Amino acid sequence: MPEDQKENTFENVKKIIAPAGAQVFPNYLKIGDKLAKTFFIFSYPRYLSTGWFEPLINLPNLFDVSIFINPVDTGSALKKLRKKAGQLESEMNEEQEKGLVRNPVLETAINDVEGLRDSLQQSEEKLFDTGVYIARLESKLVTMMEAKLIYIKPALFEQLEGLSSVLPVNDDKLQIYSPMNTSPISSFFPFVSEDLSSNQGIMYGINLHNNNLVIFDRFSLENANEVVFAKSGSGKSYTTKLEILRALMAGIDMVIVIDPENEYGRLAETFAGSMFNISLSSHEHINPFDIPPIPEGETPSDVLRSHIVNLASLLKLMLGKLSPEEDSLLDRAITETYASREIVADTDFTGKEPPLLGDLETILRNLEGGKELAEKLYKYTKGSFAGFLNQPTNIDVANRLIIFSIRDLEEELRPLGMFVVLNFIWNLIRAKLAKRLLFIDEAWIMMKNDDSATFLFGLVKRARKYYLGVTTITQDVEDFLRSPYGRPIVTNSSLQLLLKQAPATIDILAKAFDLTDAEKNFLLGAAVGTGIFFAGKRHVAIQIVPSYYEDQVITTNPEQLLEEKKQG
Repeated sequence: MPEDQKENTFENVKKIIAPAGAQVFPNYLKIGDKLAKTFFIFSYPRYLSTGWFEPLINLPNLFDVSIFINPVDTGSALKKLRKKAGQLESEMNEEQEKGLVRNPVLETAINDVEGLRDSLQQSEEKLFDTGVYIARLESKLVTMMEAKLIYIKPALFEQLEGLSSVLPVNDDKLQIYSPMNTSPISSFFPFVSEDLSSNQGIMYGINLHNNNLVIFDRFSLENANEVVFAKSGSGKSYTTKLEILRALMAGIDMVIVIDPENEYGRLAETFAGSMFNISLSSHEHINPFDIPPIPEGETPSDVLRSHIVNLASLLKLMLGKLSPEEDSLLDRAITETYASREIVADTDFTGKEPPLLGDLETILRNLEGGKELAEKLYKYTKGSFAGFLNQPTNIDVANRLIIFSIRDLEEELRPLGMFVVLNFIWNLIRAKLAKRLLFIDEAWIMMKNDDSATFLFGLVKRARKYYLGVTTITQDVEDFLRSPYGRPIVTNSSLQLLLKQAPATIDILAKAFDLTDAEKNFLLGAAVGTGIFFAGKRHVAIQIVPSYYEDQVITTNPEQLLEEKKQG
């Protein structure tokens, strides 16, 4: 390309990426539709501790910082320091002749100057002119810096020069310097970043800010709950399986998974776990009328009443919207169904055989006004869905890894299946105190109905009391967060993992997690297995990295699975 064409192309590019113009005001700039303000640091305390710049660097705001460090000739600096030392000595002698009391400020200044002279003379230190300029932010910046006795000023009538100084073009237009020797300058570097590495827990991935390991114990927070939000194919199930694998190796007492796509089978096979298929044709059944085990410190009557409330929520999910009269009738029918098996509050019903859903249908047909409700239950007792809920429980949960697969369950029955399994798990959790994790994949299914969403929220809220960590995983972020129980579940989860997001949901996610524009753009363009990891008030960009053998166990990549199958 000819030189004149190259020059024209360069000029055109500059016109495209540059703003149309800038309005210059005494203490700020308006560039396009954005405002910018540049500050410089003009005063430092006597000592700068290591990491003093950390709170500024880790602010969740977009801003620019430039640091200019210009070496000062040691010989010239020593001459100036000798002159300064002479001035200070003379001033002290003058005060002593006048009979004034000792001046600690002068004594400290003389000691500092002499100490710096010694360090420079012995080549232990070097002297630099240092300028620090910061664009944007104001109130947070001023408050944060003044708390450390570091004072800043806006570049009055030099905002354009200030902007040029902050841009990454190495052009210091302000030239406002503070002399510093090597030690205080070293406190600026390296730029520290948020660290989530501890001595306990499991490795979640690699911190993209500093390449440290993200090692964390979720049970060290106020609660051990976690939410994972990601679009399909971004690695959420892969990440979850990796966490399960490492938690099992770290000695967790039990891991329970609700698997909607049968993705956890190889994991169960590797750890000799129990995998139960919940479907219409399955040989494994859960009877929702089972009486929960009685936890220590609770009475059978209280447990029965609580169980009836949960059972009523399940039945409302099956029957649809009920009138107040029908709701009251259903509650009475459930109580009478248990009474037909001699299970009554305030009595000892230990060892009694629980009723089935068909018993409730029979009771409803014999109650005045209950025939219509009984007809609605017919498809679950004798109709097309009869094999699903109208059978005695026949599964054994004595294992460290328990997986409930609902892949073969019809779409209409999936919310019911998840509710029944979660209720069964909740009764299991309450029976005995142990360190356990529960993973609910595609949790948005539970958010479609108020009764199931209420149950899930209650489980998340009460999990800490029973040493349980609940992980809710979803790709349908919008449905989850628009539910009145979605945001409370997020706020009751101390761990949050955001992987690659779709443009349609990024705004609602940004509002829920208070994401900056840079973080939004990062999530929109994130690679598979890359995202933002929140732990309490701290968060870092993270890359999920498995070992070779972990990858062999947890991968669901069809190409990789076919290749493994060919290789036997």
